Amino acid sequence: MITITTTDALADYCQEARKHPYVTVDTEFLRERTYYSKLCLVQLAMPGEDDAGAVLVDPLAEGLSLEPLYELFRDENVVKVFHAARQDLEIFYVDAGLIPQPLFDTQVAAMVCGFGEQVGYETLVRRIAKEQLDKSSRFTDWSRRPLSEAQKKYALGDVTHLRRIYEYLAAELEKSGRDAWVKEELGTLMDPATYITRPEDAWQRIKTRNNSGRYLAIVRELARFREAHAQERNIPRNRVYKDDALLELAATKPASYDDLGRSRLLLREARKGAIADGIIAAVKRGLEMDPKDQPQKAGLDDKLQVNPAVADMLRVLLKGKSEEYGVAAKLIATASDLDAIAGGRRDGAALKGWRAQVFGQDALKLCEGKIALRVKGQNIEAVEL
Repeated sequence: MITITTTDALADYCQEARKHPYVTVDTEFLRERTYYSKLCLVQLAMPGEDDAGAVLVDPLAEGLSLEPLYELFRDENVVKVFHAARQDLEIFYVDAGLIPQPLFDTQVAAMVCGFGEQVGYETLVRRIAKEQLDKSSRFTDWSRRPLSEAQKKYALGDVTHLRRIYEYLAAELEKSGRDAWVKEELGTLMDPATYITRPEDAWQRIKTRNNSGRYLAIVRELARFREAHAQERNIPRNRVYKDDALLELAATKPASYDDLGRSRLLLREARKGAIADGIIAAVKRGLEMDPKDQPQKAGLDDKLQVNPAVADMLRVLLKGKSEEYGVAAKLIATASDLDAIAGGRRDGAALKGWRAQVFGQDALKLCEGKIALRVKGQNIEAVEL
């Protein structure tokens, strides 16, 4: 097993990789103690068999630059193949401001090819490559050196088996004509905004049942402060304070250190110093916010009247379409998508792109009484009226 530890060796490998139609890529990283992922290992493989053309790149090696790898990522003649690429791409975008192009994500492709929702790599290795993964090194500290032979073997398996999986799925997509579906699904992964966390938007991830404008204003300011503080110091946001503590603070509205001292959920180190000052200032901003600037929780319009009978019919239609096309139902439309359509909304994801062709167009016809559903054998069919 070859481990690359110098920039020159990485450049030589990447130059050779650019002669091939694709390269498979994976990473190992740590994020338990930092806000941003710490890249510990990059695995690469060119087309071939077994370990041929597969290498490990050690980004922790002194003096090694990843620029040759980034040049490979910029080469539009070589497809960069990942599985469940989001976290890998975030690392490269944060480090170098780039997203590999062209990109192929085998998890996305597998969902489109009928392997189910959020299918795991191990499942694809077993079903397509007909191999079993060694899982003994799955939970390991990838920042420690030297790496054991077992760790190296485990890491290489993430890109060697990926070659056969990619070739199989690419051939299936070409046969089915669903390449455009995958490209559409990759749109989010290719969008730089996916990898940028803006402190002012951090509150939207926090689950709360209280929709009061003033309460949400405090939640937003507390989340904004926490995110900015964590980013600046490269520490996990939960090290600042956890979501349950944030919600408690939004409810109790502390105005002093003494108020913070009465919190049940706030970490001790957050009750004084920079974090405490930030909390008190955030609460004050939320309380003083003009009502017209207070946030509102996104979601279905409260006035939306969902017809439960129509929603049930849409679920039946979705089940039939899922079986007809061999695509996971949740990938086509979610339960909230169906409720929105049943309530009269016409701007959801299920009504756009390939989803509209597979399901959305007939869903609208069903709502308008232009089609009916019938059972034919084991299948559900839409019938024009």
